[in-house]
Amino acid sequence: MDLQYVQELLKIFDESSATELSVEENGVKVSVSRRPNEIHHAAPAQHYFQPPYSHPHTPAHTVAIDASPASPSVPAKTDAPAPAPTANTHQILSPIVGTFYRSSSPDAPSYIQVGDTVTVGKTLCIVEAMKLMNEIESDVSGTVIKVLVENGQPVEYHQPMFLIQL
Repeated sequence: MDLQYVQELLKIFDESSATELSVEENGVKVSVSRRPNEIHHAAPAQHYFQPPYSHPHTPAHTVAIDASPASPSVPAKTDAPAPAPTANTHQILSPIVGTFYRSSSPDAPSYIQVGDTVTVGKTLCIVEAMKLMNEIESDVSGTVIKVLVENGQPVEYHQPMFLIQL
């Protein structure tokens, strides 16, 4: 699938009120989604197109781009369910299926630590999907009280990754 074609689809998607878009062509599937509260009046979703990373730990935003050949998804194993958010906490959910990384490279410091104060738009982590590095940003301001995923572990769509105290 042509990258320019995908970029045109994303531009049309950003300007529409749709919450999901899926296109399959020649065995390659591209899926884009956003939360319903991001429709209209919100800044356009950000899309990241980066070349493959060269180190062994190849590192949302709220847009998922899955350029893998169409095949059934295998759910990740989880040891325990994520804690339910309370009235004063907010969960940061994975917008895509991929691999969770706390930093941009193995030798770089983590984007955030438990106890850090974050603001809207602060990069929290990277979720890598098919060699695309997706920076996941905070959609709230508050204090990080828990990191729910281990570095290098797979994450599923809408899996909680962080708890933020509002």
